[in-house]
Amino acid sequence: MGKKKAQAYTEEFRREAVKRAKKPGVTTAAVARELGVSAQQIYNWRRQFNRLSEKQFNSLDGVDYSKQESVELRRLKRELHEARQEVEFLKKAAAYFANHQE
Repeated sequence: MGKKKAQAYTEEFRREAVKRAKKPGVTTAAVARELGVSAQQIYNWRRQFNRLSEKQFNSLDGVDYSKQESVELRRLKRELHEARQEVEFLKKAAAYFANHQE
């Protein structure tokens, strides 16, 4: 028999579960039953939010979707585009001067 695949929960779902479990007068076990997850899972998410970097909850399949990474990615793509345009221009200029040498 195959191993059961773990359910992937969104960052928003995890944050809401942790937030609800922190409310006074509410137990983690009650929130877990209500959401259909284990209480240990909510404890794990709480620990991750408290101890790990924000990247823990902004990545999916090894791809970082955090705002800082998105800004950096856009900047690098823009720089790459500009560099490619400069290389293309220099190729054309070199070809032009090579053809017009005396």
